[in-house]
Amino acid sequence: MTNLVLTFAIGLLCGYVFYKIKVPGGMMVGAIVGVALFNIFFDMAYMPSYAKYTAQILAGAYIGCSVQKEDIRRIKKLIKPSLVLVLGMLITNIFIGFIVYLISPLDLITALMSCVPGGMTEIPIISADMGADMPKVAVLQFIRMLSCIGLLPSIISHIGNKNYDTENKTVVLSQERKKSVDIKKFIFTIAIAVSGGMVGKILAIPAGILLFSMIGTIYINIFLNKSYMPLWAKRLAQVLSGAFIGCSIDYKNVLELKYIIIPSIIIVLGYFINCFVVGKILNKAFKIPIKESMLAATPAGATDMALISSDIGVYSTDLVVLQIVRLITVISIFPQVIYFISRWFN
Repeated sequence: MTNLVLTFAIGLLCGYVFYKIKVPGGMMVGAIVGVALFNIFFDMAYMPSYAKYTAQILAGAYIGCSVQKEDIRRIKKLIKPSLVLVLGMLITNIFIGFIVYLISPLDLITALMSCVPGGMTEIPIISADMGADMPKVAVLQFIRMLSCIGLLPSIISHIGNKNYDTENKTVVLSQERKKSVDIKKFIFTIAIAVSGGMVGKILAIPAGILLFSMIGTIYINIFLNKSYMPLWAKRLAQVLSGAFIGCSIDYKNVLELKYIIIPSIIIVLGYFINCFVVGKILNKAFKIPIKESMLAATPAGATDMALISSDIGVYSTDLVVLQIVRLITVISIFPQVIYFISRWFN
């Protein structure tokens, strides 16, 4: 219990510092950095798995409260952008995977799985089942995830039309003002979000906890008008998510970095380029605002992007839908493609 309290306190403090100095997603990024350092130097960081589930539920509820009927009508328009997004990531995955394989001592399946733009939790476990070197995959997956969460939002925040951000902020803020602080609505919203999250957990669907808590909240928001989530709930979700990620970084991970510096640079650069190229395609072909399209092409977690996006002026249900489609497709299809490729070349 002491370690849990210390970990949360450090995550909260560092998150607040990063937030005050205006780092995009500062609460989450600061929590990651603070807890990771705490774990590296003292090996005492601890966050139970339910902290991650709580973050996903809060994020899903917060997003659901902002969804309007017009947003639901737009989902069918996201099929083509989703195909472009997934295809771009698959090509990037295979291309940089082969580069890593050719210039490093990693075997082909380990190199390819290390480049999969999926969840850090799921991909290493899947890679072990496929015969890859799981520790190497886990470290490279973490570097990719941390780079995408810590660096890309800062870059994206300086790109795009400022008028777009201002207009959307005005709309969202006006919607939030209409929802007066209501404890009963808040409790009801949390109850529905938790119930939805439990369904997602039982079904074992990738990003299922976030997805179903969001769906439940969207329903009561649109049809019952009984949803309410305060801003502090999103901040809490960011701290919990960041602290949970930070706990996975230890001294052993730091020591292993020297063996995979070049592969990690290639992976990060590959997905940074993919983010800009695919983001630009989505922007030009489907008229998706540039910040939103680039965040959609950022290979971090759906929960992470949902929590960070509003910090840099992007308020969009489309972004969450695209991220969830990306994550589900990547986890369910990419390993099958990689397995076929590895068998073909071996």
